[in-house]
Amino acid sequence: MHPCQYPCQHPCQVVFADSADGSKNITLRTHHILIQDGAALHIGAPKCRYRSSATIALMGRSDSAALPETPGLGRKFIGVLGGGTLELHGTERVSWTLLTRSVPASGLPTGGYAFQRNFSRGINLRVIDQDTAAVLFSERYDTHDSRNDSRTLTRLLRSLPAGRIVALAVGDSAVKSLLDETKTAIAERLGSSFVYNLKYRQAWALVSEVQGGNATCSEDVREHENHDTRGRALASRTFSTVEGVAFSVTAYSEWKNGGIALAQILAIKSSASGINIKDGHSVSPSGFPISGFQVDAEDQVVLNLQDEVQPTWRPGDQVVLASTDFSMYQAEEFTLLPCLWCSSRQVRIQGKPQFLHVGEVVDGVDMRAEVALLSRNILIYGEMETSCYGKMCRFYGHDTFGGHIKIFGNFSSVHLSHVELRNMGQQSQTGRYPVHFHMCGDVDQRGGYREPTYVDGLSIHHSFSRCLTVHATNGLLVKNTVGYDTLGHCFFLEDGIEQRNTFYHNLGLLTRPGTLLPTDRNESLCTSIRDKVYEGYTPSPSTECKAVSTFWIAHPNNNLISNAAAGSQDAGIWFVFHSSSTGDSHGLVPETRAELTPLGVFYNNRAHSNFKAGLIIDKGVKTTNASAADPREYLCLDNSARFRPHQEADSRLPRVAAVIDALVSYKNNDVGAWIRGGDIIIQNSGFADNGVGLSFASDGSYPSDEGSSQEVAQSLFVGESRNRGTNAGQNKYWGLGGVDAKLRTLPRNRTFPIRGFQIYDGPVRLTRSTFRGFVSTPERFTSAVGFSLKNTWQLTPRNNLSQLSFHPSVSRRVASTSKYTTCTQTPKQGTRSHLNQAQKNPSSPNPNTRLLPPSPTQVGKSGNRNDELETTLSKCRGRSLISGGGQQPSAGAGRHLNPLSPAHLSRTLVGEL
Repeated sequence: MHPCQYPCQHPCQVVFADSADGSKNITLRTHHILIQDGAALHIGAPKCRYRSSATIALMGRSDSAALPETPGLGRKFIGVLGGGTLELHGTERVSWTLLTRSVPASGLPTGGYAFQRNFSRGINLRVIDQDTAAVLFSERYDTHDSRNDSRTLTRLLRSLPAGRIVALAVGDSAVKSLLDETKTAIAERLGSSFVYNLKYRQAWALVSEVQGGNATCSEDVREHENHDTRGRALASRTFSTVEGVAFSVTAYSEWKNGGIALAQILAIKSSASGINIKDGHSVSPSGFPISGFQVDAEDQVVLNLQDEVQPTWRPGDQVVLASTDFSMYQAEEFTLLPCLWCSSRQVRIQGKPQFLHVGEVVDGVDMRAEVALLSRNILIYGEMETSCYGKMCRFYGHDTFGGHIKIFGNFSSVHLSHVELRNMGQQSQTGRYPVHFHMCGDVDQRGGYREPTYVDGLSIHHSFSRCLTVHATNGLLVKNTVGYDTLGHCFFLEDGIEQRNTFYHNLGLLTRPGTLLPTDRNESLCTSIRDKVYEGYTPSPSTECKAVSTFWIAHPNNNLISNAAAGSQDAGIWFVFHSSSTGDSHGLVPETRAELTPLGVFYNNRAHSNFKAGLIIDKGVKTTNASAADPREYLCLDNSARFRPHQEADSRLPRVAAVIDALVSYKNNDVGAWIRGGDIIIQNSGFADNGVGLSFASDGSYPSDEGSSQEVAQSLFVGESRNRGTNAGQNKYWGLGGVDAKLRTLPRNRTFPIRGFQIYDGPVRLTRSTFRGFVSTPERFTSAVGFSLKNTWQLTPRNNLSQLSFHPSVSRRVASTSKYTTCTQTPKQGTRSHLNQAQKNPSSPNPNTRLLPPSPTQVGKSGNRNDELETTLSKCRGRSLISGGGQQPSAGAGRHLNPLSPAHLSRTLVGEL
């Protein structure tokens, strides 16, 4: 049977029709869809993807009395129960990629230009650099009243070099003293056709290139009649900078009659950025003149991308461009426009960006913004009310009762690929998420599924409760999926017993606070929601809540590979530990031993633009209900957990080092990574523009257990990079900083002492790493290496720093008083630094070499990405350093592993992945 011929032998099988040219457009509106006992819903198939447009609209209100709730599912859902099949497969498209060229705020490096003025008599002129779009010269020539002004304008026009852009606009009138020689210069140098016949108070605008002739000249003229030109003389042309950035130059001129009040004009002055209206003139009923200029990239900005996205990214599609600054709110959505001149790795966007989005490796750290496609040809969405209703209006000003997809155990087959989910999730109650695998057990071969369960290439956006929830489910593959603008934890492992799941090449951004769990809540929600605490107890936000994360990983035995956490209210990636199973799994696993379980594969992940931290490995959750003895809410944060992985999760067996490999963490307000426990190794990683780059805390057992240790190797720390950010988008602090001492966005506050590596207690070893860009300012100190400022815990004398390189831009190198701490000297001016030596000697360790993610040209298309994933997993699973229980330890990986041993270093993954 051809893969496109779906069987329809069972009456409960629903198959969406398709056409070869993709011309069908099918919409299904329903309150819910329930699939069970052999029933199936098919839209496309893995080998015959759906080409047309398919939409499922889920409708209904939370308070509807007309339709009863379905047990376990509620309302407004697609539910898959035992024996059910859900196969949704849209057209395969690049889910997300990276910028390869920076996009400045406004789309232009110069920031654009806008100017408007009333009663600016004569010819107003702007000269623009054709290579940079910068306005070089601005002047007004009163050619109505001054012949000298006309002569001055003539001399200027004759002196301009060929190719320069000139914009002219008349304010009021310009012809009474406009000399013939000036008219000739405008005609010859700028290609004007109208200048010789200009009349009194005519509106006239021109944009042209010097010596470009009539072909490069855009001009317009409007007749003046009864103090009104009945429209605007508008001239506009599009140009391109030397870097290929398109921009438009616009000039305009008009007369308006007295119908607009002065108050309206002054309102324009106070609200429009860059608009300047001349004061001191009243607006008479006889009318007034307006002239102005604009230089911008509106509808002209082209995004240069890492992957070949054409032709599957199409005009009309929606994309989101991630923040590359401290504030996640600098993420921006755009609609794609037609672009005949774009290459396969370029797209043109409607409008223009408000913020800088970096598209390069800055000071050795990859800060390229993620660009995600939100549109898919299969769409499932919740129909929403236009206004808020119900109990959630206490916290949100809009309807939060979206649709949801819930999959129960013993399903027959579930595979979802390249589907768009919009307005999904229900904030009012738990268990109602955009995609929810609910207590499914093993969903791979171990669970008897010949085709392991996966979700691939989903776009989950504008969600009201999480993105994707893995609940008491093991062996699920989640890849190439985007979660954008969500409430509560985005990629969410729920009960603390979920294992062997793999998250590969997923992107989450703009993760906002939610209400469901204490860890979802921000400070105000934490103290406002008190229905589950004991007798009026007031929660402590800093210790019980404020943990909402893009990736909430409730068990260490899961794999995170090539993911991006690009903006959360609290953390990008948070590993948290449940001492026993919680939620619906309560009592199933009385002791999870999660704190003792070896870490799965953690490789090539990136975290940035998070308000608290890029990566956190620390803390547990409270596993008992509120009581007089402990009034805190069930599942609030708890400080009892200490990650200390051992073989087979057995503390009597040797320790197994947890390896964090190739992490990139930048522009996180508090800390790039906070990690508690041991043995833990961070290698080949980069930290930049964080309040504190990296801080370790031990598991608290030293000196009783000398095997607990932490290590950082072959990594790069940048205090303040050349990415200075944008003073907007909810960034709180703006001040001087960096090597260039220029204005930039700042973490925490203006006086916070930025540190690269922070020593908390230990023992920790920092080796073969590089520091750059740590410069103090008059308002604050800055340290490449420093201690925690508020630490009352003991400090081990066995902390060790060795083979470190400090770039000359490090002005305050090591803040340390321990005589046991050692460090290499900083190279003097003129000597070869550690980085330079590495460039000349390839065998020398170079902390920059592993900060770039694999190129798509190396990985290939999606099938080859799967091959790379399998290769990565097989290599990592074969090593006791990062595999699960039951693996044999490598030589010497025992309880008394010496953190200073070269043999210890040789067992890391350097050179193998």
